[in-house]
Amino acid sequence: MPTRDEAWPQGTPCWIDCQVDDTAKAREFYAGLFGWEIMDSPEEAGGYLMALKNGKPAAGIGPKPEGMSVPSAWTTYFAADSADDIATKVTAAGGQNFMPPFDVMDVGRMFVAADPTGAAFGVWEAQTHTGAGIFNEHGAYCWNELHTRSYRQAQDFYAQVFGWSYTEIGDGDSFVYSTFALPGGAGIGGVSDDTKMPGQTPAHWLTWFQVDDTDAALAKATELGATVIMGADDSPAGRMGIVQAPQSEVFGVIDPTHTVGQFPGP
Repeated sequence: MPTRDEAWPQGTPCWIDCQVDDTAKAREFYAGLFGWEIMDSPEEAGGYLMALKNGKPAAGIGPKPEGMSVPSAWTTYFAADSADDIATKVTAAGGQNFMPPFDVMDVGRMFVAADPTGAAFGVWEAQTHTGAGIFNEHGAYCWNELHTRSYRQAQDFYAQVFGWSYTEIGDGDSFVYSTFALPGGAGIGGVSDDTKMPGQTPAHWLTWFQVDDTDAALAKATELGATVIMGADDSPAGRMGIVQAPQSEVFGVIDPTHTVGQFPGP
């Protein structure tokens, strides 16, 4: 069971949460799907719920901001040594900060931004809450990937902000995809060129949850009121599917032990 108790290195996907209209319904859905134990937070946390897996923080569920019309969505947060420094880098690289960095009680400092291609993401400077305490495990996040139709612009932005380097694993034609890494490290997430995909889906970060059985997870999600958008499909990364939850937030599920084929490569 991969676990972590200390803060994540800067630029690493370190936390995920979803904002929904009804946190009680989301609590029921995700507890049923992933077996999460979902805890209430202090009153000053504004109704934010903390999901635990095997006693470790796995994800958050929160209400949408009052007075704001925003879709239900999962947000990927990246670790920062200083949220204020990263906020400065975001604007210098052409991104947009939706609000200045702010303290969340004594648990951390954060802000939410959008890259120049329109994809929203969060930045988390850890204090008492260091981020995800469990990962790469059934019911925990295992991968975060950016979907954008401005592929090179997005790569340049995140390289400037977080110092990422990229490894192209697609063929550069029908499949354009790269993994990103911190200096000297292995791949910790992905970037997809969605001009190679049908439709005009806006740029977004997609969270993938690991499951022991993709088909069973999709069947359970459907039983709980979700819609299966894609899958189950086999791939070199694993057997996967994409789900739209009952309140419309979208996420992926994948069994990385069930792989088929190889990536075409550049």
